Order: sequence, then structure tokens, then C-alpha cells
Amino acid sequence: MAENGLTTVNRLLVEREVLLVCGPGGVGKTTTAASLAVRAAIDGRRVLVITVDPARRLADALGLEGDGRVEVPGSGVLDSVMVDTRRGWDDLVRRLAPDDEAAEALIADPLFRNLTDRFARSHDYLALDAVYEHHLSGEYDLIVVDTPPARHALDVIDAPDRMREFFASRLARLLTSPGRSRLAALASRGFDLVADVILGARFLKDITTFFDLFITLEPEFVRRAGAVERLLRSDRTAFIAVTTPEPNPVRETSEFSIELLARRHALDLVIANRVPSTLDVDGVMSGVDGLDVEHAEAVRSVVERLARSAERRRGRLESMDIDAPVLETPETADDPVTVAALAELSGGWQ
Repeated sequence: MAENGLTTVNRLLVEREVLLVCGPGGVGKTTTAASLAVRAAIDGRRVLVITVDPARRLADALGLEGDGRVEVPGSGVLDSVMVDTRRGWDDLVRRLAPDDEAAEALIADPLFRNLTDRFARSHDYLALDAVYEHHLSGEYDLIVVDTPPARHALDVIDAPDRMREFFASRLARLLTSPGRSRLAALASRGFDLVADVILGARFLKDITTFFDLFITLEPEFVRRAGAVERLLRSDRTAFIAVTTPEPNPVRETSEFSIELLARRHALDLVIANRVPSTLDVDGVMSGVDGLDVEHAEAVRSVVERLARSAERRRGRLESMDIDAPVLETPETADDPVTVAALAELSGGWQ
């Protein structure tokens, strides 16, 4: 018998060590990530929730000013962190450098700071590196990752592979090859006159120094990126997609599932938020049998229209060609904005 959504979410919260929560913008993805984390912590797990999106929505959902511990009922632990790109690069270099002197020299290099501030999508890689580092520490039983909206979540998933591709690229080989020394040799034989006009002799010296430092980290960067990717592909990690029964989110979720499969990942669960209940028109009408005929017909017309709308929206979810269980959460008047409300939401999943 196929596993249902509730059974799946309960199993994932117990068996898996990393949950990547993905989905289009505006579907309640951050609220869902927070609810998963709260539910696991209430059940006694040591949980860390990480947001990749620089926005503060996750901290707001958990009632935090920034990083910190969230007070939850139960015997578990719930901590929350937001990825800081600059601090992340500094921490990564300190972990991978052969010694403290090399690490601090590279961090202090102006070119390193300029490059890392501008490194395309480096925020995504550093988020996954943070996941890997916390996972490696053994401090937490479960790490829940709140990713950016679906189209950018793929950038996060692709980040380790991109990092390895960068070090394998012609540009990286050129910049970190012994041939760089010829550039310095040319400078000492008169090339410095041209470089001084075009680049500035100081720049030439700075870039040579930078890559002398950077090349020492290359093997560790490649090894680390490979380890992060293996964690993503292991059975310790699960992918959860969040959607709603509206046309665009349903379409984007289906496309996201296809893209995941193309990357040899499987979608473990779909959580569908704001799912309307099935309306029993006759049951509703039986509660207003005191109305006169004219008003009763008007009420029936409205109820039937709502029932058709609910049926269409539920039908969109059923039309998704995704081989994963679906957990439905009902429509509510307000989004949960406190830990107690998040606990109530996750406690009511069925």
C-alpha cells in the first residue's frame, strides 16, 4: 500500500538528517519549513533550521531578531541561523587553509574580499556548506533548510557541482597554474611598464600573491564540494516541495520535480497548502432550510459555485504528475506567526 502524506512526513522527521524545503514564492514555504522544525523539536529532536534566502521571513516566523535558539514545548532543541556570505567565506577559508597564517593572509587580501563579494551564487554554496558543517558536527539530529523560491532553489542544489566545475575550468587552471609565474617574470623584465599603464604594477603583484594563496586551498575546496554533493545525494537527505492548488504553483512544482529527477534527485514529499475542503452542497442547504424559495436558490447558487471552485483547485493537485505522497493542509484565515501557532498547524496535519 502506498504511503500517505502524513505517514511520510512523520517518517522523514524521524529518519532523515537534512530536509530541503523548496517551492514557488508565496505558497507558505517558509512557514512550512518552520512548522516542520517545530514539530520535530517538540518530538524531542535537536533541530537546526537554516534559511538560504537572505530575507528575514524565517526569523520573523520563529519570532527571532536574528540567529538564536527558539523556545519550543517538548524535550527537543530548535536553533535558527541565516547564511551570512562574508562570514561564511571567512569561516570556510579558516577550515580549509593549511594553517592559520595562510587563512588570515587570504582573508585579508583585498582581491579575495572583492571576488567573494561578487562570486555569482556563492550564497547558495555557502548555505549548503553550512548544512554540511553542522551535519558533520553531530550537534543536531535534523537540519531543515528553507530554500529560495523554486527556480532559485535549483541554483542551491547545483552549487556544489558548480564549485567543482569552477576549479576544473580553463580559467581556474590558468590562474592557478605554474604559468602564472611567467607573468611575474615578464613584469621583472620590462612588462611592468605596460602593466603599470594598463593594470598598475601593484595590481599585478596583488593578483600574483592572491593566487599563490588561493591555489593552496584548491584541493580542499574540490574535496569539500564533493562531500557536500554526496550528502545531498545520500538517503540522509530528503527533498520536500511546497505548493498550493493554484495554476502557477502547481505548474512550477511539476517542473521542479522534473528538474530534480534530471539531477538524479527524487522528490520525497509534496506539502500542499491552502487546500479547500470538499463542499457538500445538500448538507450546507439543509442548515438553511428556513429560507424562502428565492433566497434559498440564491444561497444554493453561491454554494454550488464555491463547490465547483474547490473541486477545480483540488483537481489541479491531482493532475500533478509527481511520484511522491501529498500532504494537504487546509485553508486558514491567517498565517501562523508564533511558535504556538506553528505547533498547532503541524499538529493538525492529516
